[in-house]
Amino acid sequence: MNYLPIFLDLRDRHCLVVGGSETAARKAELLLRAGAHVAVAAPVLHPGFGQLPDRHRLTRVADAFSPALLDGKDAVIVVEDDAAAARVVADAARARHLPVNVADKPALCSFILPSIIDRSPIMVAVSSGGESPVLARLLRARLETLIPAAYGRLAALASRHKERVREAIKPAQRRAFWEKVFLSSVAEMVFSGRDSEAEAQLEAMIRDRAAHEPARGEVYLVGAGPGNPDLLTFRALRLMQQADVVVYDRLVSQPILDMCRRDAERIYVGKERDDHAVPQEEINLMLVRLAKEGKRTLRLKGGDPFIFGRGGEEIETLVEHNVAFQVVPGITAAAGVASYAGIPLTHRDYAQSVAFVTGHLKENTFNMNWEGIARRDQTIVIYMGLKGLPMLCEALIKHGLTADTPAAIVQHGTLPTQRVITGTLTTLPTLAVEAGLKAPTLIIVGNVVKLRDKLAWYRPQVASAPAAATPLEAPDHLA
Repeated sequence: MNYLPIFLDLRDRHCLVVGGSETAARKAELLLRAGAHVAVAAPVLHPGFGQLPDRHRLTRVADAFSPALLDGKDAVIVVEDDAAAARVVADAARARHLPVNVADKPALCSFILPSIIDRSPIMVAVSSGGESPVLARLLRARLETLIPAAYGRLAALASRHKERVREAIKPAQRRAFWEKVFLSSVAEMVFSGRDSEAEAQLEAMIRDRAAHEPARGEVYLVGAGPGNPDLLTFRALRLMQQADVVVYDRLVSQPILDMCRRDAERIYVGKERDDHAVPQEEINLMLVRLAKEGKRTLRLKGGDPFIFGRGGEEIETLVEHNVAFQVVPGITAAAGVASYAGIPLTHRDYAQSVAFVTGHLKENTFNMNWEGIARRDQTIVIYMGLKGLPMLCEALIKHGLTADTPAAIVQHGTLPTQRVITGTLTTLPTLAVEAGLKAPTLIIVGNVVKLRDKLAWYRPQVASAPAAATPLEAPDHLA
C-alpha cells in the first residue's frame, strides 16, 4: 500500500491552489465542495473559476507563488506544467509539514486526489496512486452504477437517529442493530423514495427492545477457493464481511484474509505436516464456544470445506451442540487449478471420469483402492501428494497404468506464482525435485494432461517470484 487512504476535514480550513488553468479550477471546486476557504496564486484565472459554487470562499491572492502564501494554510494543491516550479512549491510545503498535491507529478505529492463517488455523507474514493488516473476513473464509473444516490439519504437517516440509538442500545449491540436496520425494509423504503415511512420504521425498531437483543451466535463454514480472490463466491464475500471472528488455516492466502471484516478477531489454527498446532477436536469445540458467546464465527478454509477439508467433522460437532451454521462451497483445487493449468479433467477422447484422492502418507504408506483409481479412462487428481510423489507414481504403474502415462504437478495454482511441470509417471518425481517445487501443490494424472500445451491460457507474468504461503486446497493438510 503506497498511500494510506484518509479523508480530510477541511470545513472552514484554509487551502492554497497554485495555478490558474482549467484543471486548477476543478481542484479548487473540490476544496470548495469540502467546505474550505481557497486562496489562488496565478497570473491569470481560467473562466471556469468564475463558475464555481461558493465563490465567496475563493480569493485570488497573488500572481505567483511565494513561501509566505503558505502561512495559515492546511493543504496545498499545485497545478504547474513546469516541473522545477512545481518542485519549489512542493518542497516549501513539505518543509512546513503541509500536505501537498502536485497534479500529474506523483513523486512530488504527499497526498493524492482520488476519483470520488459522492453520496454525501457516504464518500467512496478510488485511486491508482497516481500511476493510472484513467483506470481509476473507469473503476469509479463502474462503482457509480452500483451505489445509488439513495445511499446518501439512507446514511443521513441513520445520522439523524444516531444519538437516540446510543441512548437506547448498549455499545456491544449497536453494530448488530444497525446491520438489522440496513438489511431491513428501512433501506428499501429509502431506495424507493418513501423516506417518511423509512423514518417511522426506524423509530419503531429503536423502541422495540427485541430488536436490541444480541444476535444468536452462528458459524459460517466457508470455502475460500484455491487462492485467487477473484474466485470467491458472492455469498462467501458477504459472510466474510459480517463475521465477528475469523478462524482460518495456514493455506488461506493473505489477499483473501484482507477481504474479511477489518475489525474482526482473527484466530490462526493452521496445520503443517507433522505439526498440528491446534488439534482438530479443539478447533471443533472452539467453534462451538465462539458461537455460544454470541459471535458470528467465520471458519475459513482453502478450497472447498467438504473435499479433504474436514468440514464434515466440524459441523457434526456443531449439530451435537445445537449451534446454527451455514456452509458455503468453494472452488476446489481439482477444478480451479486444473482450469488455470489448461488441463480439462474430463474430455470425450481421453477421460470419462475423475477420481479425487489424497496422497497424504500415513506411516509411510497409502491406504487407497488402487484398482478403482488406476484406470486409463480416468483422470486422477491427487491432493497433498508432493512428499510421496515417487511412491505414488510407482504404485499407479504397479496397479495398471503405463509408465508413460502423462502427469502434471502444479504449484500455487490460480495465483501469479503458479508453476506447472508436466511429464510422465516415470519422469515427474525427478522433474519436481529439479524444479524445487514446494507445497502447496496438486498432481494430475491421465491422458488429459496431453492437452496442456494446446490449452494453456493462464500465463502469469511473475511466475518466478518467491513462493508465498498460499492455498491450493485442504487447509488441514500439507501437499
